[in-house]
Amino acid sequence: MEEEEEAIGFLDKVLEDEDVFLLEECELGTPTSPGSGSPFLVAVKVEAGKGLEMRKLVLSGFLASEEIYINQLEALLLPMKPLKATATTSQPVLTIQQIETIFYKIQDIYEIHKEFYDNLCPKVQQWDSQVTMGHLFQKLASQLGVYKAFVDNYKVALETAEKCSQSNNQFQKISEELKVKGPKDSKDSHTSVTMEALLYKPIDRVTRSTLVLHDLLKHTPVDHPDYPLLQDALRISQNFLSSINEDIDPRRTAVTTPKGETRQLVKDGFLVEVSESSRKLRHVFLFTDVLLCAKLKKTSAGKHQQYDCKWYIPLADLVFPSPEESEASPQVHPFPDHELEDMKMKISALKSEIQKEKANKGQSRAIERLKKKMFENEFLLLLNSPTIPFRIHNRNGKSYLFLLSSDYERSEWREAIQKLQKKDLQAFVLSSVELQVLTGSCFKLRTVHNIPVTSNKDDDESPGLYGFLHVIVHSAKGFKQSANLYCTLEVDSFGYFVSKAKTRVFRDTTEPKWDEEFEIELEGSQSLRILCYEKCYDKTKVNKDNNEIVDKIMGKGQIQLDPQTVETKNWHTDVIEMNGIKVEFSMKFTSRDMSLKRTPSKKQTGVFGVKISVVTKRERSKVPYIVRQCVEEVEKRGIEEVGIYRISGVATDIQALKAVFDANNKDILLMLSDMDINAIAGTLKLYFRELPEPLLTDRLYPAFMEGIALSDPAAKENCMMHLLRTLPDPNLITFLFLLEHLKRVAEKEPINKMSLHNLATVFGPTLLRPSEVESKAHLTSAADIWSHDVMAQVQVLLYYLQHPPISFAELKRNTLYFSTDV
Repeated sequence: MEEEEEAIGFLDKVLEDEDVFLLEECELGTPTSPGSGSPFLVAVKVEAGKGLEMRKLVLSGFLASEEIYINQLEALLLPMKPLKATATTSQPVLTIQQIETIFYKIQDIYEIHKEFYDNLCPKVQQWDSQVTMGHLFQKLASQLGVYKAFVDNYKVALETAEKCSQSNNQFQKISEELKVKGPKDSKDSHTSVTMEALLYKPIDRVTRSTLVLHDLLKHTPVDHPDYPLLQDALRISQNFLSSINEDIDPRRTAVTTPKGETRQLVKDGFLVEVSESSRKLRHVFLFTDVLLCAKLKKTSAGKHQQYDCKWYIPLADLVFPSPEESEASPQVHPFPDHELEDMKMKISALKSEIQKEKANKGQSRAIERLKKKMFENEFLLLLNSPTIPFRIHNRNGKSYLFLLSSDYERSEWREAIQKLQKKDLQAFVLSSVELQVLTGSCFKLRTVHNIPVTSNKDDDESPGLYGFLHVIVHSAKGFKQSANLYCTLEVDSFGYFVSKAKTRVFRDTTEPKWDEEFEIELEGSQSLRILCYEKCYDKTKVNKDNNEIVDKIMGKGQIQLDPQTVETKNWHTDVIEMNGIKVEFSMKFTSRDMSLKRTPSKKQTGVFGVKISVVTKRERSKVPYIVRQCVEEVEKRGIEEVGIYRISGVATDIQALKAVFDANNKDILLMLSDMDINAIAGTLKLYFRELPEPLLTDRLYPAFMEGIALSDPAAKENCMMHLLRTLPDPNLITFLFLLEHLKRVAEKEPINKMSLHNLATVFGPTLLRPSEVESKAHLTSAADIWSHDVMAQVQVLLYYLQHPPISFAELKRNTLYFSTDV
């Protein structure tokens, strides 16, 4: 049953979420740090006045959702009395035992929450700074045991309800359409909900009071009488949540890896295979005459680890289907971007936590526990992030599909196999004993010993670079015949490589001269890769796996980003040699805090570096002309461009557009129509990045950080809408204009590969990053800046991008905003 799987999945998710809470332990033992509850944000000391205002927002939102929850429980209880009444008649709909099983503990849960709501409601409605309600949450937490009984019975309750529906039409009708009352101030008087959905609500609710307690503690001054009561309630709630999840198997697999002689191991590594429509991490071994795909066997403690062979193909029988020959992939659901971002946030938070523990000489057990959690999240990220198809086929049998994170990696495997296939190879079949011996040798022959995740690295290994890498791709030589040529740049991030920039295609030449500059954001990166392609314009060569024309890789190369070499103010020129081709490039690195300074323009006649209110007043416009024109051009001819806003535009083109807009040149429109679309997208990003203060303002920055960290959806909605209303009109109108544009870009995600999450990652820091004076208080180490501030900035923008359309007039009309979403 889907609902049941969803519920068990939810409890599993609760466990993961609670892990973050418990790892923080809300600093319960250190009353001097009330703001430490969110692992993703720099702790902000609670100022009494502001903290109490946030408390009211949190409580108002929670109260609204509590009312809806009580209405749902009421709707569930409504048929219980008539059903009980008929149970003793000659024609019962259900037996007493079935009724007690299906509605087990619902009455108790209803009474607990009704009493809680009736006591809390007047306190919020007659709000003053001295109001206390910690004892109400403490009492609610002490009654959580009733949820344990409900959860233990939940699966049986669902099964019973389903069986009764199948055998009794009358009950089926009742259970398919239960009427739930709307909130008092809602236009909808009733909504129809199934019994199955309502039975899920208490499970959905089981973490809500914990999340609210988390938020309340963050915004309650330490000397407030509620503080110790809320601490106690949170401790009880967390212990309870741990107890209901302790039996759930986290279902994680640890894998290890090879080194070789004998039949000579040529290459091995971890690849994600699509098997039975799901992703599996495999260890793939390329020997001189055979490709073997294995997984590590689970063994009991102390036993020698071994690989289990999943399949093998003699290289004599291995072929690569051409894109047009390959059948479409089995259906694999791509992992949602927001879940990948959540994993990155957890990894970054855990990294920071481990560093803190080490700095404070924390217990090794605590550090090991954090490292284990980090490994689990990194493993999931490694498994779910690759999207580039790599298909191989056994001419006598099956096809196999791997997903890789990089074209570079796909090319490496293909080239290594093709090089071995040039020798005189014979087809063969391994006997079971031969296969056992070969698989047994994998463990000692392997060259890759660990999954490529940072939690497997030694402490003294480089953490990588955080900041901006400026790269100029100058030219290339060594091509034997004229071709249409371009380069792409990849850097590693969270253990896998991401394409970050692409030069324009230089047509019909053996010596392309691009001289194009790119600015690439680094997130703990250690390597830069350059790939040189020949552009294919043959529309028949479409890869069925991802509907893209496959361009031919002419050469590829990789260099390590050595901090000593790169971290200088001067350009460093280098040459990468790749298959006889030489690509000349230059690069320099600037740290995040140096490159993200907002510097006001000295001349106020232009638009870059000038306050948005000054520009709109001068232009007599609601949205700056530069924003309107760039958005119009992107929507006209760039909305289907792969990687729009993510792929860097050429720096010289962007600077030329900046100069034209600053001078208000009459040739702007002509220049825009001729310019590469990535340069126009880059100009729009640069405009927002160079505003003297962020579009969402320095003044509100701490409040946005606090609002996005609220765990309760209703409180978060309340707070985030309130903050928008507080923005100056030019900022708000421009923000809403940009928001709708980015949503339209994301609608084309199947073509442009830019989801809301990708766009939030690009624009979040651009729209929120505070100006230099403000940001000093927030900066710690480079990695911390990424894990705390930047992640939160991305989450703020993502919140508004995922929100239903927000109208300026509607927003201004609503002075008090209560969410009715549960």
